[in-house]
Amino acid sequence: MHRLPLTCSALAVALALSGALAGCGKKSSDANKQPAPQTVTVAAAAQRQISGALTASGRLIPREEMAVAADLNGYRVARVTVEEGAYVRRGAVLAVLDDSLLRSQVDQVRATLSQQQVAAEQASVQAGRVDGLDNQGVLSKEAIDNRRFAVRSSRAAAAATRAQLNDLLTRQNHLQIRAPADGVILERTVRPGDTSSTGTAMFRMARDSQIELYAELPESDVAQIAIGDPVEVVLASGRKLAGQVRLIGMRVDAQTGLSIARIALPRDPELRQGGFAQARFTRTFSVLAVPEAAVHFDADGASVQVIDGKDRVSRLRVRTGRRAQGLVEIVSGLAAGQRVAVKGSAFVLNGDQVKVAK
Repeated sequence: MHRLPLTCSALAVALALSGALAGCGKKSSDANKQPAPQTVTVAAAAQRQISGALTASGRLIPREEMAVAADLNGYRVARVTVEEGAYVRRGAVLAVLDDSLLRSQVDQVRATLSQQQVAAEQASVQAGRVDGLDNQGVLSKEAIDNRRFAVRSSRAAAAATRAQLNDLLTRQNHLQIRAPADGVILERTVRPGDTSSTGTAMFRMARDSQIELYAELPESDVAQIAIGDPVEVVLASGRKLAGQVRLIGMRVDAQTGLSIARIALPRDPELRQGGFAQARFTRTFSVLAVPEAAVHFDADGASVQVIDGKDRVSRLRVRTGRRAQGLVEIVSGLAAGQRVAVKGSAFVLNGDQVKVAK
């Protein structure tokens, strides 16, 4: 009668042990299960065409600036005929000097010249009267020579006065300050009532209204551009102009390490001397490149996650170059055709197994 309860107890213990063992087996199975590999997208390093990878900034400066000053000292400025920003033609009158003093001098010299011309004519007539009287005993040789010398002397005096008159007339013509070439007035520093001085510029002009961008580039970037390369120039207002590399500077600033590229621009009223602009050099280059998202930067530099044939990750150090259009140039460290992780590359480590998204 006591065997039945014992059998039931044993059975209960056996069931409990069986459940415990089953639970332990399940936990051990979960522990041995590996996590799913990270899914990544890949791209192959390849030769790609990129443009606009190089940018520079600088100031707008006239291609050729001209200083316009008076040719005469000490004359009062009577009036000024132009303002800053005016476009003028070659020979246009920019300012006029007062000619009242010079005009009286011209009148005085003209009167003197007239007197001397009359004296020369009279001397010539008198000298003509003694022609043929040499050695005739009518007049002495000295008297005859004096008449002939008087002609030469009076003519020389008239010539000297005529030269003096021409000098005054030339000065009178220079009382009008004229534009030396076509261009735009950049600055006007003269006012009516000022006194003229040959060493002081009254106006500054941009010849032919040509304004250029003096773009500053690091020495390492100068080798990447050439004369004639197309350039997109962005003004401070955001407006874009098409330009062209006209000249590349041969000097590198010892302090900044920068050189100058002169960018020729079309004539435009929005171009103002001293304004700021940015240049984007749009020449197309064929370079070994990968997507920008595939390149990672840290304290040691740039690196990419290379995916081998077994879909395993290996981190590779690279040296980068130009960046444009979502691409980064690989200068060294990576060969064409090697696959690099793009999306998901930030979540994998060196040696990880990955799943490549199709």
